[in-house]
Amino acid sequence: MTTTIDDIQDPALAARLQHLLDHKTKPVGALGRLEALALRIGLVLGTEAPALQAPQMLVCAADHGLAARGVSAYPSDVTWQMVENFLAGGAAVSVLARQHGLALTVVDCGVRHDFQPRPALVVRKVAPGTRDASAGPAMTPAERDAAIANGREVVRALPGNALLLGEMGIGNTSAASLLLARLEGLDIADCTGAGTGLDAAGLARKTAVLREVLALHAQAAAPLDALAALGGLEIATLVGAVLQAAAERRVIVVDGFITGAAVLVAARIAPAVLQRCVFAHRSGERGHALMLERLDAQPLLDLDLRLGEGSGAALAWPLLVSACAVLREMASFESAGVSQRGA
Repeated sequence: MTTTIDDIQDPALAARLQHLLDHKTKPVGALGRLEALALRIGLVLGTEAPALQAPQMLVCAADHGLAARGVSAYPSDVTWQMVENFLAGGAAVSVLARQHGLALTVVDCGVRHDFQPRPALVVRKVAPGTRDASAGPAMTPAERDAAIANGREVVRALPGNALLLGEMGIGNTSAASLLLARLEGLDIADCTGAGTGLDAAGLARKTAVLREVLALHAQAAAPLDALAALGGLEIATLVGAVLQAAAERRVIVVDGFITGAAVLVAARIAPAVLQRCVFAHRSGERGHALMLERLDAQPLLDLDLRLGEGSGAALAWPLLVSACAVLREMASFESAGVSQRGA
């Protein structure tokens, strides 16, 4: 798969944006990382007056065959039950999306359940979940490619210039840990956490299973090969969503560990996707800090979140809105008639 994502580095625009920020009515750099965020959004959208329009929260859901090995504290049925909760408006991401005016779309990428049609649900079921990766590849190459294509198609149909990433899938912290370990050459123990709440014995069992999976798929080293062997249908769909959003120069708000795994794969395919990404938070899931470090990403928040769903992305969203408002609306020293330092 060849995907070309244009480099959006524009030194002239970056200089203009920095000049605007430096001459707002404040000491230089006084708004800290909010200023860097404003500059990044301005570069992504290619303007000195960025405005975030029709933001879309995309939650991709699928089941994982590996869950049968006891790598999660919850049964697989929770995947479809939580999708129903999203659609009924009762989940954390549903509440936060409503609060912040984010349009919520839930994609059935491979849930082992048939949903009744309704608004906000998009069915792109490639298969009823992945296979058990401890017995063979989680996906065939054709299934992986179909899921990536679905992610592209879903994003193409969504309005707006900002995409917030979310996910749901019992067992998907295992898939994210496997992808991080394989693509970054890390020990699986350093990449594996408690997920939905495993105790110490459960974490040890999960780590042992994941080590077994990596050994079985030792030859799956290239990004797309690793994605098929180790990943999930929702992660593959998110890879396609990220690639499409990046090609369209949307601002991409990355939630936590699992959506970060999709970005990790997408960035191996097309490194310039990272220029479009804002990383919402550092989660409480072990391995996420390592992932952020390898992606050279500075998350906006650190609240010990480990829920997923896109909840961290929704919580970080107001900071993006504020960063844009500062660029567009905050007065300069000259326009406000305020004396500058040393004047």
